[in-house]
Amino acid sequence: MKKIDTVEEFNEVMKNNDSILFLKHSLTCPISQAGFEQYQQYTANNNKVDAYYLAVQDSRPLSNYIGETYHIKHESPQALLFSDKKVVWNASHYNITVSALEDAVDTIK
Repeated sequence: MKKIDTVEEFNEVMKNNDSILFLKHSLTCPISQAGFEQYQQYTANNNKVDAYYLAVQDSRPLSNYIGETYHIKHESPQALLFSDKKVVWNASHYNITVSALEDAVDTIK
């Protein structure tokens, strides 16, 4: 799991990967912290797809760019699964669980 902060970093990741898992995370929200912990747990034990995240407070332009480019309403926390340069799955708040992440990634691999 790697933190990225800029649109340029995100575009480079998208250019070099067929599929990625991505999390938008708020540093101040307890619900977001719960989702982040589930995401960390999943990524620590699974390497089927590269995983990235951003902290909304540190990377507002990137968060906005993802929402606008992929027509996804911003939520935080928000997990996104990209495959073939499209968002093929997303979940927010308490729907971000290890099992939900496993199920989503298993649909593309």
